[in-house]
Amino acid sequence: MDVDTRMLRCLAVVGEEGQLTAAAARLGVSQPTLTKQVRALERQLGVELFRRSRAGMAPTAAGAELLARAGALLAGWEEAVRATRLAAAEAGGELRVGFEGSTVSLLGRAVVEDFARRMPGWRLRLRQNDWFDESSGLASGRLDLALWHAPASMAERYAHVPLGTEERWVVLAADHRLAARTEVSVADLWDEPFVAIPEQAGVWRDYWLGAPERAGRPVRIGAVAHNADEWMAAVACGQGVGFAPRAVGRWSSRPDVRCLPVRGLGPSLVGLFRPRGRAQTPAMAAFAESCRLHLEVQFRATGGGRSPEAAAAQTSANGAG
Repeated sequence: MDVDTRMLRCLAVVGEEGQLTAAAARLGVSQPTLTKQVRALERQLGVELFRRSRAGMAPTAAGAELLARAGALLAGWEEAVRATRLAAAEAGGELRVGFEGSTVSLLGRAVVEDFARRMPGWRLRLRQNDWFDESSGLASGRLDLALWHAPASMAERYAHVPLGTEERWVVLAADHRLAARTEVSVADLWDEPFVAIPEQAGVWRDYWLGAPERAGRPVRIGAVAHNADEWMAAVACGQGVGFAPRAVGRWSSRPDVRCLPVRGLGPSLVGLFRPRGRAQTPAMAAFAESCRLHLEVQFRATGGGRSPEAAAAQTSANGAG
């Protein structure tokens, strides 16, 4: 008997939520679609999995038995997918690298061409990081490396190659009351509404809201953006301000926003991150060296960051390499 993993995932979420409305919202599907998936699974198995009532969805004895095993089945399938993708990437000559909205400016043509010279026949696939996935695709195996402007804590959670550090700046609408300044103090911003990224981003949401520096001060959320373009548009429309890497000022030429340095806000670690336990391949090492050389030139030209050596000195050697 063949069972679609989507059906199992729907079953698991309905079991956890106990009602179709909440489960459908969590899965990002309509309630009728979710109902159809559950009923299709029941028909395929020939058993009733849930008892429907006004109070919600309660699993039957058969449903409870399947729910007890669904998590392990899904985890096993996801591990098989990760291993398959890893084997294909390493054998197929393709390196998959994620980037943030602003760090794409750090991955210039010079990096791509230098990597091609170092690894003839290899292809570099660049993908923008998913704001709904805290690991940006590293955990699922969709990416081999992620180029991040990261808090120091990420150097403890992931293996990484440090490439430098870069300041966090504030981005605000061109007509904002602080826009005429040449720089601002972080204390000037705590009462401002902020444009946030989704809650699913986890540690990233807190970091780009300045949680480490807020010291418990509450944050006002003016808008929630789901990608870099939405984020910039919300700032430009005056829905809030936001922190971003200094690099954002180099690629954003919009006349309706200003990017200013911030006193009292710690810099980000710029690095290439990968899951702990995954060895660095020759292709990863070659790409890291291409990035390091390119960033050295860029940092010297703009004064926008510190060298990889300086970054390495302030992070634990345990996560590097």
